[in-house]
Amino acid sequence: MAIKFKHKTGLVVYLTAGDPSLTATRDIALAAIDAGADVIELGVPFSDPLADGPIIQRASERALARGTRLKDVIQLAREIREERPEAGLVIFSYFNPILRYGLSHFVDEAASAGVDGVLITDMIVEEAQTYLTEMKRVGLQPIFLAAPTSSDERLEAIAEHSAGFVYAISRTGITGKQQSLTEDAAALVARIRRWTRLPVAVGFGISTAEHVAQVGEFADAAVIGSTIVELIERSTPEDSPGAVARFIKGLQLQPAALAR
Repeated sequence: MAIKFKHKTGLVVYLTAGDPSLTATRDIALAAIDAGADVIELGVPFSDPLADGPIIQRASERALARGTRLKDVIQLAREIREERPEAGLVIFSYFNPILRYGLSHFVDEAASAGVDGVLITDMIVEEAQTYLTEMKRVGLQPIFLAAPTSSDERLEAIAEHSAGFVYAISRTGITGKQQSLTEDAAALVARIRRWTRLPVAVGFGISTAEHVAQVGEFADAAVIGSTIVELIERSTPEDSPGAVARFIKGLQLQPAALAR
């Protein structure tokens, strides 16, 4: 199924799978979708998440301590897909867990579970030929990260090999909240659009309704991760779905049909 954004500024919500539990993540994901999230990114907890800031690192540590593994994330995706057939669903991972699981086995299982796309944070497009071949074999959409420091040659390659959407990093560095968006984000999106008509989602540091509105001026979607993961950290498992739903509704997303 192709990933679709139903809002003028689409919303991608990142969740660390298994934090505080797999059942809680499932309930939070469903609540997020019902509140307006277009795409759910299920983060595979990893012991050495170099691209992530302290908030997501802590969530990964908690999920790993509970025994969450890649196979559990795939099963979680299957359950979410059964409950919300129309939602976009992406597995977000470092390559090491997938390598240990077996690349062919992973793409077979992910496709069977109803996953739409995969984003591997440390997979660079220049070294992705085997990965891309396996993804194409089962019809999964590869999503790559594009950074402000990416060369034009790399952006062109990312545009050529991406599907679903392109994930534009709003700044260099690790994930985490920020006070304001840098001009780098808009400039990067403009560069990406030279080579693709795919939607472009902007992430890393998006945390407020104002940020989402700013992103909507130059991109197709905003990715919110650390703010929601921190909200879950501060809430009880029982309260987390409601807290996340209220936060998303507070972003005041506008349906695309009304924005034309």
